[in-house]
Amino acid sequence: MSNTIESIQDLLEVLKDYQEEGGQTLWYRGQASDVWGLIPYYMRLDNAPPETTLLKRFKQSAAMLIDTSPNESFDWLFLMQHYGVPTRLLDWSESPLVALYFAVENLEQHGDKDGALWLLHPSELNKNANINNKEEDGYIPSFEDEELKNYSIESLGSNARVQLLPVATIATRNNTRIQAQSGVFTIHHHERVAIEEIGDNSHSVKLVIPKESKEKIKNQLKILGFSKFQLFPELSSIGDIIKEGLV
Repeated sequence: MSNTIESIQDLLEVLKDYQEEGGQTLWYRGQASDVWGLIPYYMRLDNAPPETTLLKRFKQSAAMLIDTSPNESFDWLFLMQHYGVPTRLLDWSESPLVALYFAVENLEQHGDKDGALWLLHPSELNKNANINNKEEDGYIPSFEDEELKNYSIESLGSNARVQLLPVATIATRNNTRIQAQSGVFTIHHHERVAIEEIGDNSHSVKLVIPKESKEKIKNQLKILGFSKFQLFPELSSIGDIIKEGLV
């Protein structure tokens, strides 16, 4: 099986092989550089302020700009992630084409780098964190479940001695962006560890996208209807698309 993809057809061949091997649930994440690890923005910061401090700052400024304030800290975390504030979340998608779009879309900044499309077996990742339901094959918890309570902002702030591994989890798709991107998440705890470095790494696979193939793949995705507006259904996306057409 090739670990390099130069077209959407190559990706289909890889996914066909995975389906024939067992058909486990797969999640996908596209990254503009193949040297970047699977570690959240917050974990990549040097001397990062406490997450509670970031949350307080965000709440202070966001309160008057949102219609309904979130009740739970996880909901605030999603909102922070949505607007680019560093969090312990990593965005994944249940759609390989959505993830592929994110690997190739920013040619201006990253067109000179090989990209990566990561494949994740979420339930296999969670077994490393001792999350496994013997009565439900492929079990993946949601943020409302008991298993995720230790990953909340409040829990991390009150118990710095506990070190837990990252887990894959699903969230209510309560905004248009998460829905459009078929969004799912992994969340880290205190541990600064890349997902691909956990255990024997049988839960993840990296497919390299040569830099020479990025523009070709981006054009193929455009033909299939994967554009910025489809994945970011917001007014700012319309403006960006119009400007791009004028260049």
